[in-house]
Amino acid sequence: MSDATTALVTSAVSDGIAHVRLSRPDKLNALTLQTLDQLIETARELRRDRTLRAVVISGEGDSFCAGLDFASVMKKPSGIIGACVSNPLRGTNKFQEACWAWRRLPGAVIAAVQGHCYGGGIQIALAADFRFATPDSQWSVLEGRWGLIPDMSGVRSLSEIVGIDTAKRLTMTAQIVSGKEAAALGLVTEIVADPVVAAEDFARELAARSPDALAAAKRLFNRSFTDSARRTFSRERAEQLFLLMAANTKAARTAAFKKAVPVFGPRGRR
Repeated sequence: MSDATTALVTSAVSDGIAHVRLSRPDKLNALTLQTLDQLIETARELRRDRTLRAVVISGEGDSFCAGLDFASVMKKPSGIIGACVSNPLRGTNKFQEACWAWRRLPGAVIAAVQGHCYGGGIQIALAADFRFATPDSQWSVLEGRWGLIPDMSGVRSLSEIVGIDTAKRLTMTAQIVSGKEAAALGLVTEIVADPVVAAEDFARELAARSPDALAAAKRLFNRSFTDSARRTFSRERAEQLFLLMAANTKAARTAAFKKAVPVFGPRGRR
């Protein structure tokens, strides 16, 4: 990362697919304030890349992310205070934006989870559009164990994905569930033996679709969850009008008629 002394988040882009890795395997990829900064910066850099189709987020080593590294964060109380202050333009503070920035990304985001997925880690995973996990991975809204609540956008994403009653139960009990149990609850999209390989395969499948259509679908589903039906229908019309005139839509249509593989250009500005 350009403004950090240590790379705690690494990112590489190839053929329109980015692989973002949490890179503190010796600490189970626990989050520091520096990690949060790097997650936000990485998401913003990728958002500016109009050739991007999909992102795979994973953790190096045996765990996805064990949550916040309290020992590291508490060394600098002033940093915590600053990180808790909300940016009035974004409506998020540093903790929240480290997760929500992936919701803002036009491309599909896929979390590949193994080992621990606790606290802030589960909130990063829930900010992704899809979650692939091993059956023995461990998931928990662990903040409840410390007398806290999820405060990195987790309340919104949890209730969207699993429903409000299950979200409350997971938050209030801090229960640890396996990947298999998490899939039954709706936290996990698919159980696989190798989440990274499965996520990359799925990313390539998505990359074969129009980047404009992918971005439009993500915007519509994310923005309409709490909107009225009237507002959702208005967004549908606006997105479809843009797509009807987009070059990538023409490429998809032409390829479909010819039974050929479409060749897409950069994502349109929307």
